[in-house]
Parts: sequence; structure tokens; C-alpha cells
Amino acid sequence: MVEHYYIGYDIGSSSIKAGLVNARTGNKIGLVQHPAEELSIQAPEPGWAEQDPDLWYRHACAATKQLLKDHKIRPETIIGIGISYQMHGLVMVDDHGKVLRPAIIWCDSRAVNIGNQALQGLGESYCSEHLLNSPGNFTLSKLRWVKENQAELYKQMYKWMLPGDYLAFRLSGVLCTTIPGLSEAISWDFRDNTPAHTLLDHYGLDPSHIPEIVPTFSVQGKITNQAAKETGLTTGTPVLYRAGDQPNNALSLNVFEPGEVACTGGTSGVLYGVSEKSVAILNSGINSFAHVNHQHEYPRIGKLLCINGTGIQYRWLRKLLKAESYDQMNGWAAEVPPGSDGLVTLPFGNGAERMLHNRTPGTSFSDINLNVHDHRHLCRASLEGIAFAFAYGMKLLKSEAVDTRVLKTGNDNLFRSPVFSTALSTLLDKEIELYDTTGAIGAARACKVEQEGLETLGKEGFKARKMKTYVPDHSQEEMLQKAYARWSQILAFNLND
Repeated sequence: MVEHYYIGYDIGSSSIKAGLVNARTGNKIGLVQHPAEELSIQAPEPGWAEQDPDLWYRHACAATKQLLKDHKIRPETIIGIGISYQMHGLVMVDDHGKVLRPAIIWCDSRAVNIGNQALQGLGESYCSEHLLNSPGNFTLSKLRWVKENQAELYKQMYKWMLPGDYLAFRLSGVLCTTIPGLSEAISWDFRDNTPAHTLLDHYGLDPSHIPEIVPTFSVQGKITNQAAKETGLTTGTPVLYRAGDQPNNALSLNVFEPGEVACTGGTSGVLYGVSEKSVAILNSGINSFAHVNHQHEYPRIGKLLCINGTGIQYRWLRKLLKAESYDQMNGWAAEVPPGSDGLVTLPFGNGAERMLHNRTPGTSFSDINLNVHDHRHLCRASLEGIAFAFAYGMKLLKSEAVDTRVLKTGNDNLFRSPVFSTALSTLLDKEIELYDTTGAIGAARACKVEQEGLETLGKEGFKARKMKTYVPDHSQEEMLQKAYARWSQILAFNLND
């Protein structure tokens, strides 16, 4: 019997991953990452963050060829493509499909004031009831910034899109997007079940620039001859699924219903719960988006709390210390007692933090004792500071009635660190379950949904395998709570400065 496969892409700001699963069993076949080193982010001005969209596509092509070669997979046996992508980015193309400027990505802060002014102009009632968010520093506000500051580029624009829409376009030649995608751009009206025309009018943006809307799980386009040459796939292979990285991560962990919470600790950190209520508290620091299984008559709203400065904090420290690997840093951190002997880290050096109401307190190390602290303390204090930020965020999530007994996460990034995961589990008094899945593998498995429905992701093989559970360590609790209290004091001081 000839086996068939699904391929999934995860378009991150640090790398592009491609995953392969068996289309019949759901079993993971392989996973590759390109480039080997992390992608760079350009910052032409303080607070800006940009990337070249063509790099995402080129690395996706390279990852695809490597995956097929490493596992001796014939291209014609790939029968579906799924896409996960970094959320909130802005890609603009002209009527020939040419990219007009570098993508303004998720951690770019340039549109904060534009979003704040829109909130004042439209009012909290409209934004809460229709958008479930403040316009904030999201995609549509970034597009308004381009219109104000780069008017000639805006005039050349044919369509704007999100990073995953762009990859799908390069693969298939079809310009389209999804309702969850538009909701993360803050361009979807949940009450009217249409694009957010009131906000578009307020910004002076033409709704015809929005791509065609397609279902999250559907045949969204097929591989072109050109893309087939560049990826090694077969012409006509369908794109069957796309979602932002956080909804996709929740899908990967089988988080679809109220009371379930997924978390990630990549370049940014995220807590993502699910609610059945199409309502939002605007000043909670939490954003509300359509989940992958959202329907107007059956709401499933993803409650997302983002912490920009998590994995990027640890990456910055690795470069500073010239560490050979993150495992080496985790080993150093384990040599230091809980509480890091009083050293405190705020991990907020990667742009405006939504959970801090778009404030930018920055990264800092406080209470340094030159006679006590060394590189090991820097590692532990960074991991604990990030864990404290997650604990702070979980309290905010509870304010919107999102709680859970257990947190679910993939077996990668920060959650592979026992110091980090045990500290967070202890602070929250909740178990943290690690599953053998990643965004790319989840996106590949999601291809099956187009044929068989969401219930297929609960079946053996398509359901992620639990690898490890972290439980609270009550012997560390007193020291960690004391350190968290000091961390909270320093954060409050920085926010009031």
C-alpha cells in the first residue's frame, strides 16, 4: 500500500519549520528547521520590527526539499498542506503580487498611538462588542501607519495580508484569508459577522484591499507549477488549512473548548484559553480572536495573553554569555537555588507589552550583588523572570473567567527547561503537560479536518502524545513566592516611573 502524507509549515519570526505526518495514521514522520541559525529581525527605528516575506518562502522551500530528501518521500504522495504563522504581521503586495515593503511583524510598536486614538474615537462599547479588542498595535493599525507615513506605497497596494496568507499565496497564486486571520488583524466584526467596516472607515482604508475570505479548513488553493519547482512538491497539491501560530498551537494540543489552556514559550510567550462568550474586557491586557473552530452561531473565542519578551530574552542572554547551547544555560541555572539569590529580571525588552497596556518597561536585571551573582544567576533569574511574567498573565486570564487545572504545551522552547517549568507550575499550583507536537506537526495533522472534521484530531495518532508532566514543587514555593513578590514590586515601580 502506498502511504500518503501531509506537510505542515510553521512560519515563525526566528525560523521556518516544516513537519511531515502520515495522512492515514497521523504519526509524525519528520521535522526540519530552516535556517539553522535564527532569522534576523530588522529595526530601522527604535520600536520597529520588520522581516522580508520572501525569506519565509525561500526557507519554506529549502525545508520542504530537505524533508522530502531526508525521509525519501515521493512528492506525489504529499496530498495536503497546512500553514501556521506568526500573527499580526502586515504584508502588502501590488497587483502583480510583488511585495511593496518589508513585513511589519508582530513585535513592532509603531502603531500603538494610532490604535489608542481609534479606541478613543470609536468608543469602548463599539470596540468591546464588535471587535472584542481595542484596535491596538495590530495589523489594521499598522496599515493605517503606512497610509499616513508611506502614502505612495499605500497607493500601489492591491491587497494586504497576514504572513500565512502570503506563504499560501506564494505556493498557490491565490490571494485569500480567513475569519480567524481577520480577527487577529482586528478587522473582523463579531456582532455583524462581516469585515469591520466601521473601523476600516475610521482609518480611511478600502475594504476591497482585503483578500477573499475562505474557511479555515478548506481547499484554499493548489500548488502552482512555479512553486512545485521551488519546493519539490507536485503541481496541484492542495493547501487545506491555515491559522495563526497560537490558535494552531491550541489545535496541536487539542484545545478547542472552554476551560482548556495552551501555552508556548518561543520568541514570545503565550497563554491561550478558549471561551464560548463573544465578549471582552478591553483593559484586561488580554486579546480575543476567533478560534479555529469558531462559528457565528457557535462562538469559540481564543483568549490570548502575549508576553513579547520571553524566548528572545533567553536568546539575547545566550549571545551575551556566548553559551554553546540552551541546554548548557539550563544546566548553569540549575546550579543556583530558587529565587536566584535575590537577582531579579524583568523580561520586557521586545516592544510594547499588551498585558501591560502597551507599556515598554524594557529588560532589566535588578538587585545585583557583585560579590554573589555570576553567569549562572543571570540564567536562572531570566528563566524565573519569564515564569513570573507567565504567572502574572495567568491572573489576568482568570479575570475573563478562563481557568484550568492543567496547562498544555509542546515539547520545545522554554518549557524544556526544568527550572522554568517547575517554577511556573509551583507558582500557579497547576500541572504542566508537555506533548510531542509542534506548530508544524499540528498544521500537518490539521489537513485531515477538511475531510473528516475536527473530531479526527482526538483520534489516536492525530492526537498529540503526552511526554512529561511538571508538578508543583512545594519545597520551592516559599522562595519563589518571595522572589515573585519582589519582581512584582520592581515591575510596578518601572510602570509608574
